Amino acid sequence: MDTKKANSTFDGFTDDERAAMKEHAQELKTAARRGSRATKADGEHDVLAKIAEMEGEDRILAERIHVIVKASAPALSPKLWYGMPAYAKDGKVVCFFQSATKFKARYATLGFNDPANLDDGTMWPTAFALTELTDEDEARIGALVQRAAS
Repeated sequence: MDTKKANSTFDGFTDDERAAMKEHAQELKTAARRGSRATKADGEHDVLAKIAEMEGEDRILAERIHVIVKASAPALSPKLWYGMPAYAKDGKVVCFFQSATKFKARYATLGFNDPANLDDGTMWPTAFALTELTDEDEARIGALVQRAAS
């Protein structure tokens, strides 16, 4: 195997991935600065500011997801996670929203991490593509978030 050729095709992280990691590092620094005086309101302010920066459908979807999560699982704490809105329980991210434009995807994503109580047999979904939200979608998301946070 030609090592030079193999190495030349690996570009490492994309610019968007590097930017997300830098945002996460900044989030950790901000959290450390706030220390024990950090409040749920600080996280909410950060999340709402990030949502306000989004454009078009991403902002509309993120605003709706935020409202759904707050109503369905008020115990979850809003926070930024890799520059995107996320919702944590005991400091661990349970679910998150990822805008389509962040990684130049054709759809936004609602994802769930390991602390989410969504286990269903030996296989279950942990991420959902979002292009718009119907009333039925919002009810389904509300139920999923409530279950995930339980």
